[in-house]
Amino acid sequence: MKEHTHSANNIKTAFLLNLFFTIVEVVGGLLTNSIAILSDALHDFGDSVALGLSLYLEKKATKERSSTFSYGFKRLSLLAGLTSSLILIGGSIVILSEAIPRLMTPEHTNAKGMLGLAILGIAVNGFAALRTREGKTVNEEVITWHLLEDILGWVAVFVTSLVMLAFDVHILDPLLSIAITLFVLWNVGKKLKYILQIFLQAVPKNIPIREIEKRLRALPKVKLVHDTHLWTLDGENHVLSTHLVIQKSLSITEALSLKCSAKEVVQKAGISHATIEIEKENESCNLKKH
Repeated sequence: MKEHTHSANNIKTAFLLNLFFTIVEVVGGLLTNSIAILSDALHDFGDSVALGLSLYLEKKATKERSSTFSYGFKRLSLLAGLTSSLILIGGSIVILSEAIPRLMTPEHTNAKGMLGLAILGIAVNGFAALRTREGKTVNEEVITWHLLEDILGWVAVFVTSLVMLAFDVHILDPLLSIAITLFVLWNVGKKLKYILQIFLQAVPKNIPIREIEKRLRALPKVKLVHDTHLWTLDGENHVLSTHLVIQKSLSITEALSLKCSAKEVVQKAGISHATIEIEKENESCNLKKH
């Protein structure tokens, strides 16, 4: 409980800093006429939405299962990623529609203002990353990597503004904007693909389903393993169901002991919820492959 509270406090700090700085970026981007700053503001806004929803849904996701949601509410945590992804995709299209025409007719930008915002951006995101890096949860780890990406983006703005101070090449601003936006779209695309795979009940990438079946078949007295299904609720809590066909001569006590051994196999593979059905040889099962 103490760890959960500490995690929530770290996420809350990161959320408030991100939201505050997003507003600063929008104002600063408009004042400096920098489409690159506005691109990063969009990125930070998407992160703010994800952080805010993560903070809200983290508590909701721990609710007990109900008669309507028999697996509980763990998948609520995916809504933050899905919502922020859709926001970022829509916003990125708007940013690109503004940045691409500027390649043909570059507009003057305030390089000194960009430099100041870049220093502030590195400081704010750096502080937030230090807070979440202390945490041990997967949620905090993902957020830390997002914040580190933001820092790298601000380093790019910092370098670009220095070059623009030395040389009058304002085309660098839309070029950097397009680069940031494409980078955001690339990462959003990967995140969206991952979320959709979870909703479509794909097998988790880090758990080899065939290897689990092989280990189950290697158990004493197991003749066949069939109808194995493996999916994940939210990327962290995995579910498996399978049928074990055992020797006909096994007693009930031996079958129960074998079932316990099978559950140990799947638990070692990182599966938190397993349903294992035991069948005797020659027992009819309409799910058995022919």
